[in-house]
Amino acid sequence: MQIIGRLLKWLWYHRNYFIIVITPLALLPLPLIIPTAEARCGYTIILMALYWCTECMPLAATALLPVVLFPMMGIMKAGEVSIEYLKDSNMLFIGGLLVAIAVERWNLHKRIALRVLLLVGVRPALLMMGFMSVTAFLSMWISNTATTAMMLPISQAVLEQLKATEVKADKRDSQAAAKDNQAFELEISQTKLENKDEKQTDTKAQLEDTVYENECPESLQDSKRQAIDEKYELLIKGMSLSVCYSASIGGTATLTGTTPNIILKGQMDDLFPGNGDVINFASWFGFAFPNMVLMLVLTFIFLQFMFLGFNLKQSFGCGRRSTRDKEAYMVMRQEYNKLGRMKFAEWAVLTIFVLLVVLWFTREPGFIDGWATVLFNKEGDFVSDGTIAILISMLFFVVPSRMPTCRGYGEDDAGKRVNTLPTLLSWDVVHERMPWNIILLLGGGFALAAGSEESGLSKWLGESLAPLEKIPPFAISILLSLLVATFTECSSNTATTTLFLPILASMSRAIKIHPLYVMIPCTVAASLAFMLPVATPPNAIAFSFGNLKVIDMVKAGFMLNIIGILTVNLGINTWGYIMFDMGNLPHWLNATSNSTDITP
Repeated sequence: MQIIGRLLKWLWYHRNYFIIVITPLALLPLPLIIPTAEARCGYTIILMALYWCTECMPLAATALLPVVLFPMMGIMKAGEVSIEYLKDSNMLFIGGLLVAIAVERWNLHKRIALRVLLLVGVRPALLMMGFMSVTAFLSMWISNTATTAMMLPISQAVLEQLKATEVKADKRDSQAAAKDNQAFELEISQTKLENKDEKQTDTKAQLEDTVYENECPESLQDSKRQAIDEKYELLIKGMSLSVCYSASIGGTATLTGTTPNIILKGQMDDLFPGNGDVINFASWFGFAFPNMVLMLVLTFIFLQFMFLGFNLKQSFGCGRRSTRDKEAYMVMRQEYNKLGRMKFAEWAVLTIFVLLVVLWFTREPGFIDGWATVLFNKEGDFVSDGTIAILISMLFFVVPSRMPTCRGYGEDDAGKRVNTLPTLLSWDVVHERMPWNIILLLGGGFALAAGSEESGLSKWLGESLAPLEKIPPFAISILLSLLVATFTECSSNTATTTLFLPILASMSRAIKIHPLYVMIPCTVAASLAFMLPVATPPNAIAFSFGNLKVIDMVKAGFMLNIIGILTVNLGINTWGYIMFDMGNLPHWLNATSNSTDITP
């Protein structure tokens, strides 16, 4: 048995090597028995899907497989495949990441977070509301992981201070009560001594009462302390989950907030090249931001009742702040004071950030011609959101991080005086913090989509899914959202979106529905990885911080998955239906599609 156990352990430790070697050999009969371009492309997609799900190789390394397999299998030329890895969507993503790096570099995100929390207050429900709102807002612009990693320690410090203050206050109350009891007992004992001869028989009973009164406060104090421990253990769990869930929810609101949104933009431009830039920063924000707010409110209500109970008066509080509230408030105030006054660099980053957002929104707002249409895009889509992102992010390498001075700019690591004016970002900082692997992942997804189109696999999948036309569109959308949300629990949201979106595009052509009607809900559903600690980095961080058990995350995450799927499908059938004109098939869907009614 020991030999078998050691063998199994050895196989488990070396499983990645077996998966890498055995999987392509096991799938080899597919292109050999069916010698078509569709089968060869399907072989590549299945192989990459298995590698991505098992993570036997780094995700970015797996994303490079089309560069090797597509040319060797005669699907696409090497040059055509390589171009897919650095498209306009990648430029948009890089620009967004550079802004996020600059915000993190100068701690602007921490200043914003603490300032909002000071305004909200420290009552449990208000504190949860504040942390969720700030986390969601920050994750719209910087990575979900960085936001969660910053917010959780702050929440822990505040809750620990609240607990310590409540324990001290309870101890003071108990001591005061004990003193009152002692004074009362002394008065009683003096009266008893005066009437000692008359009521000798009552002495024994009085002593018993005294013993009882001395023992009762101790047991009562222990029970109160245990109740406080249980209360804050539950509160810490709820706060940790609220932060990590808000990070995932907030990332869905902007085009650059999370990778699946960028993938949708890139796939739409690849698979439907004449779509007229239907997905841009402004149009996505118009749909996704209300959906994010609705999802966040429902998540807050659910977590409030799950971890804080139904006593709204106690949770929200009313009237003047108690001593414990003031002491917890001082913790956040001290953290904020450590940041000092806003530096020149923070003002510069904030100004550039606001300028970027304004240019994104006004480039092509939809209801009027934007500045890009008037100045550059009269004869075609020359200027895109990616153009603006790169233009503005380049300012971080130009704008100085402090005002010019004649006294130098400190010392470098070698102790030498620095006379050159430092900029807001240096390439060393960018090189250290830029997630280059995500850019390769994006490129791998675009290459897969292009290969599916070139080989005819997309057309074949569309024809195979044609029977779904008999099912109501809203039912298709909900079922596919459930499928994607389940799949993303055990696979990265990037890989999930990359695999599903080309299939959904082919299906929409076959069953004659607007592609965005199914692609948008499934893109948002790919970010709803709430149930498992390994599903997404924010979940893993919260799991390590909040003393959570897997069952805690599963119970809360299951309901939030349902809430997320219902809200995004509500959005796509109401304001999204109007925004994207989903009642008519778009002219760019295929050559023969024209204003066919598809009202669900």
